[in-house]
Amino acid sequence: MNLEELIASFREDAMDKTEPYLWGDESVTRWLNEAQDEAAIRGRLLLDDSTPAVTTIAVEAGKASYQLHSKVYEIVHLQWTPSAAAHRAQPVILVTREWLDRNHPDWRVRFEWDALYAIQTEGALRMVPTPREDGVLTLEAYRLPMKAMANDTDKPEIHAASHAYLVYWALHKAFSQPDSDGFDPQRGKTAEAAFTGYFGLRPDSDLRRATRQDVPQVNVNYIF
Repeated sequence: MNLEELIASFREDAMDKTEPYLWGDESVTRWLNEAQDEAAIRGRLLLDDSTPAVTTIAVEAGKASYQLHSKVYEIVHLQWTPSAAAHRAQPVILVTREWLDRNHPDWRVRFEWDALYAIQTEGALRMVPTPREDGVLTLEAYRLPMKAMANDTDKPEIHAASHAYLVYWALHKAFSQPDSDGFDPQRGKTAEAAFTGYFGLRPDSDLRRATRQDVPQVNVNYIF
């Protein structure tokens, strides 16, 4: 489904087919884009291992911290490749700062290591130890859609099988607007439940912290 078809589906389900509409196309488009972001996070739908801007970070000798692409929210694999041809690629283990403090209390000043680690913070990675040569970090990660839908022919980036379910989020937002003539909290809750039933619950901040387990791991790190 493209954006035009999604808006038409929304108007059909909302019984908002006659102009002037209760909810303008601009608002419905915003809710549908929000729906796709929500769906991507809840269902872990967009795994990226090939978009250079997302999956490749140029590393400089002596620099420890690097920004992640703004669309990345969960890293599933990290690999470090030094520029020197004689050195082979190595996996990078994601850990917490607390794990390093307990197991390697000198990690901030130590330079010789048997393994490579990284600490994930809000939108950034810190390499441990600090790289002593240039290289490249390669990652695989779940991300949000790269661009919002704006034109009638734009389509969601998530799989076509899930497109129709995005409308439930837009319905939830529409019926939940307190100053709207279409305000209907019960219908809003019903639509939200249908969306959640398909895509799952959104992980809250406590759950995201819990997924950063205090042990080396490479597969569940949420950032928002």
